[in-house]
Order: sequence, then structure tokens, then C-alpha cells
Amino acid sequence: MEYILIFITAIFVNNVVLAQFLGICPFLGVSKKVSTAAGMGAAVTFVLTLATIVTYIVQKFVLDANGLGYLQTIAFILIIAALVQMVEIILKKVSPSLYQALGVFLPLITTNCCILGVAILVIQKDYDLLHGIVYAISTAIGFALAMIVFAGLREQLSLVKLPKAMNGMPIALVTAGLLAMAFMGFSGVDGGLKILFGLE
Repeated sequence: MEYILIFITAIFVNNVVLAQFLGICPFLGVSKKVSTAAGMGAAVTFVLTLATIVTYIVQKFVLDANGLGYLQTIAFILIIAALVQMVEIILKKVSPSLYQALGVFLPLITTNCCILGVAILVIQKDYDLLHGIVYAISTAIGFALAMIVFAGLREQLSLVKLPKAMNGMPIALVTAGLLAMAFMGFSGVDGGLKILFGLE
């Protein structure tokens, strides 16, 4: 039941983009087309899950074991950068069209604060490896969901005649704000689920 609670909370209640404001750069930059947003969401899901597993193992068995906890941020950044390079090489061979569509935002996964943030949050929340993986996958799904919904809204907005001053980024920011407010409607769901599952 705890896993279901983590899953629902990470996707809807504490959405990494709309509630915690992590990963805003790709959220605004790669959300003009649904197909590109879905590709970015898949890439982030893969990197985020892999990064959480590797960073957890490094934290517990290398950093904590040798009293090197202060190197957490540097170690995590290096691990994430290496994983992104790997994803980039795989995408280039497997799906060149998606690789080109993502463009500069693929290497930017390296500096996507969502991935580093989740890796650190797993350690701070004192999750074990399985809880950490569920949290990472759920957060990545939440990120992908927010991006795909936002991309769909932006595609629809491109068909509408807007005032000149609202074209481009202004209407995108207004839409993102409204989407964040819509997701606020899920707040309190986690409390209800805790009562339902007898975890409180």
C-alpha cells in the first residue's frame, strides 16, 4: 500500500514540475509538440530511474561507508552526466529522428535539476532502494504527464488567434500556471489515501 501512496502522491499531489518547480527548463523548452514531449518524458524516465539506482548504491556503499557524504552533490552530478551520455549514444543509434527532435535539450538532461533533485530527495527521505525506485519512476511519470498535457495545450493554443503580446512564452507561462492550479486540486488526496489504507 505504501508503494501505491508514493506512486499517486509523486504523480499528482507533489508533481515534480507543477508543485516542486524542478525541471522547468525542459518543461517550457520541449513542450511545443506532444511527440517531442513524450520522447523527452521517456528519456527522463529512463535516466531518472537509472540515476536513482546508481546514486543510491554509491551513497550507501561508497560515500556513507567512507565518511564522504559531503561529496554527494559532485558524485551525483558526475553519475548523471555519464548516464545522459549513454542515453544520447543509444538514442542516436536507435531513434535518430527523436534524437534530432530533442536537439539541445537531450544534453540538458544532465543539468535537469529534476534528476539531481530526486536522487538527493531519495537519500533525504531515507527510502530503501525499492521505495527509492518506485519514487523515481512515479516522479518521472509525473514529469512526463505534466509535459505531455502541457504540450497538448500548447498545440491547441497554436491554432487559436491570440493578442500579439500573448504569443509565444507569455501564453505558455499563463497556461503552465493554470495547469499547476489544476493539479492543486489533487492536494489532500494523499491524506485521504493514508486514512483509507490505515497508514495514519
